Amino acid sequence: MPSSTGAREEQPAPERGSMASWRRDPLAYLGAEFDGTRDVWRSATGRLCVVGPEAARDVMGNRQGMYVETSDFFHTRTGVFGPRGAQVDIGRGARALMRRRLDAARTELPHLVRDRLAPVSRWPDAGNLLVREHLADVLLCREAPAPLRQAVDDVVDRAVLAGARGRHSAVSRLVFRRRVMRVLALEIRARRAARAGDPRDLLDVVVSGGGPSAPPGDLAEVYLSFLFATVGSVGFALGWAVYLVGMHPGTESAEPEWIVREAMRLWPVAWLFTRKASDAHDLAGVAASPHDDVDVCSYLMHRHPLYWERPDEFVPRRWAAPPRDPAFMPFGYGPHTCAGATVTMALLEDLVRVITRSWRLSVTAAGSGPHLGPALAPPRFTAQLSDRVDSPGGR
Repeated sequence: MPSSTGAREEQPAPERGSMASWRRDPLAYLGAEFDGTRDVWRSATGRLCVVGPEAARDVMGNRQGMYVETSDFFHTRTGVFGPRGAQVDIGRGARALMRRRLDAARTELPHLVRDRLAPVSRWPDAGNLLVREHLADVLLCREAPAPLRQAVDDVVDRAVLAGARGRHSAVSRLVFRRRVMRVLALEIRARRAARAGDPRDLLDVVVSGGGPSAPPGDLAEVYLSFLFATVGSVGFALGWAVYLVGMHPGTESAEPEWIVREAMRLWPVAWLFTRKASDAHDLAGVAASPHDDVDVCSYLMHRHPLYWERPDEFVPRRWAAPPRDPAFMPFGYGPHTCAGATVTMALLEDLVRVITRSWRLSVTAAGSGPHLGPALAPPRFTAQLSDRVDSPGGR
């Protein structure tokens, strides 16, 4: 609710060294501050931390207009891509294109899993590369020029795969980004001039939905958001599901939908959403001031002991009778919820179904914690698939 005075309240300065610690490992920092009871608190960094579901919905939904309107997906280096109508058109077009591809290619999944994951695969890269192959025609149509295809493949290898960015210097990343943006801008101008009909791929969706006046650079960034969301986020989510099932024998018999949801609960790929307060107000009993940074941490929300039983355990069966409005926000919330949430869930469930019903899965972990970045990626692990003689219909 709004503050009764509307005046900005003085807040304590961040503790010495707290921001440096937060930047090094924000997940560990917030986890250490969380006492298991609060929904909102002011961190030693000075930022507001939100882990309660109702407070998170207030922030993400911006119900009272207390936050600067923004979009995680449509955020570019020049601001938020818009107008809102263009965002909606692009999201709608992307969902339709993805849904057509998934429906048409569902029968290909068993062969894809056999060819790319059996008998041994190394993750999390295996998940990203499998998703890239399955959605190749969605990412770029077959008529796309070779330099564009190479640029997109390079983005996956240098920026999407877990830990990839850290393998290149800041200067190298800058030079690479400029090259990719030039290639994309050139193709965007060519497609505008050609005025193609129905969208053939996600780049067509972005070009047509963005309108004739949108800067090519902004459209290129929106397209890259799709690349990260599909190959990156979907691949990482699949990796978490495979990892958790492999590390918890007996859970492979659970419904694929339960496995996917429980993996997303424990390890949400989109784990932190940041908003900027625009007005003074009360947030679950904590005073928020204009210009406050407000972090909604879905990772801690999904493990909040006030809202989940056995919060740190992998229990897929809990989703057999899920609570109404659970403390569960893997795709964000409100008007800027991930546009592809429903098709993402469908693809993940299809893949998990193939892996758990047609194969015996074992996992050998090579690391103990997640790869931390804008997305929460699984640790390195090896998955082994062996024949399941009782699989329905065989392969």
